[in-house]
Amino acid sequence: MRDIYQAVIRPLVTEKSSAVFQARKEYTFVAAPSATKGDIRRAIETLFDVTVVRVRTLQQRSARRTMGKTQGRRPRWKKAYVRLKDGDTIAGVFEG
Repeated sequence: MRDIYQAVIRPLVTEKSSAVFQARKEYTFVAAPSATKGDIRRAIETLFDVTVVRVRTLQQRSARRTMGKTQGRRPRWKKAYVRLKDGDTIAGVFEG
């Protein structure tokens, strides 16, 4: 993936991601399915001016969705867990 601004789509703020942040100080993001760990690392470091120590990714499978008589699928997506260097934070999104 060439454009780092398309590697990370948005932060993922859920109960589970908040628990992960409290326990391990890992931030959770929705990433582009084609983004590599290196792309995600460069994007986070550039966008938020922090130092990334570790990136873990996982692919969320597409899900079948039924609405009335019609059936469809939700697209697959990638989740990224990002751990920062001690002392670095991404203010405003996860803390609070």
